[in-house]
Amino acid sequence: MALKKYKPMTAGTRWRIGNAYAEITTNKPEKSLLEPVKKSGGRNAQGRRSMRYIGGGHKKHYRIIDFKRNKFDVEATVASIEYDPNRTAFIALLHYADGEKRYIIAPQGLQVGAKVISGNEAPPEIGNALQMKNMPLGTMIHNIEMQPGQGGKLVRSAGTSAQLANKEEKYAVLKMPSGELRKLLVNCFATIGVVSNSDHSLERAGKAGVNRWKGRTPRTRGVAMNPVDHPMGGGEGRASGGHPRSRTGKYAKGEKTRTRGKASDKLIIQRKDGKKLSNK
Repeated sequence: MALKKYKPMTAGTRWRIGNAYAEITTNKPEKSLLEPVKKSGGRNAQGRRSMRYIGGGHKKHYRIIDFKRNKFDVEATVASIEYDPNRTAFIALLHYADGEKRYIIAPQGLQVGAKVISGNEAPPEIGNALQMKNMPLGTMIHNIEMQPGQGGKLVRSAGTSAQLANKEEKYAVLKMPSGELRKLLVNCFATIGVVSNSDHSLERAGKAGVNRWKGRTPRTRGVAMNPVDHPMGGGEGRASGGHPRSRTGKYAKGEKTRTRGKASDKLIIQRKDGKKLSNK
């Protein structure tokens, strides 16, 4: 992908690095695959705030994405590569031979006019979806199912990919983008290739307005609040707040965030830090 560095015409554009969208082929989405998105403003069904720092943002439609890739043995042609405001990756519009249209997450290198297919007999080529038992070792994959038929749940954000490291009896061993080694059933489907928009992590907002366009509101530091609002608030002068804590009083650093005793613990061979998983 290509990045665009803005000229310093204003203070906001001086440091801004945006996406040039060189891969995008159209700015008109397929109307039959759009759904409205109702903004929550971070409020739940009772109208109470359940998530902070959410509000505003540009109006957008949800693009219905085919994460299951369950239209087997029917060849599709890539009609366009499009921008999706709901995710960091680009999406590809597929026109199937029987006339149906679907969106998928676009892998890097997928071109308009390319042919893709899903199924057990599909060749391990970019954009094709097949079971991991039919893939060669070392294949880079994305949009990976955690349970057969569930639809892709893992490795869907821009520039990410997992590597098929090994295959055992009924499990495939994957090296995840975080470095974690974990097992998944070999009957799970995944898509070949690396997710598009790989330079997304290099983009810089440059000004506060870019975050407001995306529905992100300013984040207030806990030490800047009053004691009634945050455990780190208050104090005389510029107090540091002591040991970092969350708004609810839990320690913010050093604590394990994974729930102990999960059923999937036995499937994790190595944590992302290179250590073995422990329930301690």
